[in-house]
Amino acid sequence: MIRAMGLIVARDVRLTLRQGTDVIMILMFFLIATALFPLGVGPEPNILARMAPGVLWVCALLAAVLSLDRLFQADYDDGSLDLLALGPLPLELVVLTKVTAHWLVTGLPLILAAPVLALLLNLPPQGYAALFTSMALGTPILSLIGAAGAALTLGARRGGALIALLVLPLYIPVLIFAVGAMDAAIAGLPSKPHLLILAALLAAALPLAPWAGAAAIRQSLD
Repeated sequence: MIRAMGLIVARDVRLTLRQGTDVIMILMFFLIATALFPLGVGPEPNILARMAPGVLWVCALLAAVLSLDRLFQADYDDGSLDLLALGPLPLELVVLTKVTAHWLVTGLPLILAAPVLALLLNLPPQGYAALFTSMALGTPILSLIGAAGAALTLGARRGGALIALLVLPLYIPVLIFAVGAMDAAIAGLPSKPHLLILAALLAAALPLAPWAGAAAIRQSLD
C-alpha cells in the first residue's frame, strides 16, 4: 500500500515538473503579489514590517489556490481517476497521495520562497522562525482543504472560480492563526499557542479532507 502511494506521488510530481508551468506560475504570482505592496504603500520600513505577516500569508494563500483546479481534473478527463477508484488502494488514500504531491510542488516552494520575500517586506528577524513553522503547518492544510474543494467541483464548468469561492472562506482560520503566530513572535510574545492551534487544524484536516474528497469523487464518477 505504501509503495502504491509512493508511486502515485512520484507520478504526479514528475508530471507537474515535466510541464513546469504550475510551479513557475505559483512562484511568480507569490513574488509579484508580494512586490506590489511596497509599491502601493511606499517604502517606509516600519509600515512594511507591520504588514509583512499578513501580506506574506495572504499572497501565499492565493498562490496555493491557483493550481487546485488541476488537482484531479487531468486524471478525470483521461479516465485515470476511474482506474484509481477501482484499484486496490482506498480512494481516501488516493486523495491523500495526490494532496501530498500537490503540497510538494506548491506548498514546499512557497515555504522556501517566503523567507526571501520576507526580506523585501523588512520582516523583523524574530519573525522568521514563526514564518517558517507556520508555513510548514499551514500549507498542508491549504492543500488538504483545496483537495476537498477540487473534488466537489470536479467536472464542473468554470471549476477554478468555484473552487476559490468554496475554499477561501475555509482558509480564514489558517490565515488568522498563522499571522497571529508571526505577530506574537515579532512582539516578543509566545507564538506557541497559535502554532498549536495550526497543528490541531492540520490533525483534523488530515482524516476529514481525504474522506470528503473521496466522497465527492465517487459522486462525480457515478
